[in-house]
Amino acid sequence: MSTMEENLVDTKMHDHIARVGREVLLGRSVSREDMLPLFHLENSSDILDLLSWANRIREKFKGNKIHLCSIVNAKAGGCSENCSFCAQSSFYQTGSPRYGFIDPEPVQDASEEARKNGVTAVGLVAAWKGLNEGPMLDEVCDRIREMKEGGKTRPDASLGIIKKQAVADRLKEAGLECYGHNLETSRRFFPATCTTHSYDDRIETIDYLKKAGISICSGGIIGMGESREDRCDLAFELRSIGANVVPINILNPIPGTPFAGNAPLPVLEILKTIACFRFILPRQEIMIAGGRTVNLRDAQSMIFMAGASALMVGNYLTTLNQPVEKDLQMIKDLGLDPNWENHGFVDQENRHPETHAVAGV
Repeated sequence: MSTMEENLVDTKMHDHIARVGREVLLGRSVSREDMLPLFHLENSSDILDLLSWANRIREKFKGNKIHLCSIVNAKAGGCSENCSFCAQSSFYQTGSPRYGFIDPEPVQDASEEARKNGVTAVGLVAAWKGLNEGPMLDEVCDRIREMKEGGKTRPDASLGIIKKQAVADRLKEAGLECYGHNLETSRRFFPATCTTHSYDDRIETIDYLKKAGISICSGGIIGMGESREDRCDLAFELRSIGANVVPINILNPIPGTPFAGNAPLPVLEILKTIACFRFILPRQEIMIAGGRTVNLRDAQSMIFMAGASALMVGNYLTTLNQPVEKDLQMIKDLGLDPNWENHGFVDQENRHPETHAVAGV
């Protein structure tokens, strides 16, 4: 290809990014046909152009507020599911800690620590297949009520698959406002990540929660071996189910899991994916969660230029994060505001409250 032809291709892509970006800023929904070429961008100048538009979209719909959330591992290890990315699966030997459902005191301590750092929500996360009616549901509801009554932070939860409407209704009655349940990836790629439950099981869970009036936090993991088309399809599926918050996790390969040997995604590939999600999901909170420290390293601050508007702080379920103080300083250095006092989100264009939950990582 001649230099003139290369310049023409570059101009066409620049124009395409600008056209799609303007459509989003005008409040119009973009199509898969619009977005797929953007997931396939290779040229770094095109990717940086994409990030610039994603930053504008974030500023228009989310302002300069960066929401913070954290998690507490309420039940660790020994999970009966075979998710290929997860250190807590009983199928793999990873050395991950194992313990039963925790007592009230550690949960209250986590809530207090979160409050001190300006974190408005703490998610209870449990390593099991799901939640059924019975004594465990009673105990979970007790923890939610205790956190709610404490008033320090808002309780969220990520407790696996729900098979009955009555379970979702009980969680709502206990005071749960938002539930984290990731789709993880596209429907096409999902069987490569898990075979002990189906994609439809996850969709069904989300349907029960929505009928109960609980807001949905649902996203996925990139870097598991999925294609760019899979990432694109995941974003559109999340738009279809009406996710309120979309956590993007980046695979941190854990020794002993089937994905232990996966090569890390390039930094620009990660940032490009975040930006594409912002185009498709302009009004949602896009939260960067697990794997950011190990995968993005010194480029972590660029997630906000790529369109991120929320951040998981504190340690993850089985891996470490950078200190909260460092995250807070990073956000402030960029002229962004991490001190979001309300327990929800505001769409800067329409002033509609939105809610969020913790990533199910």
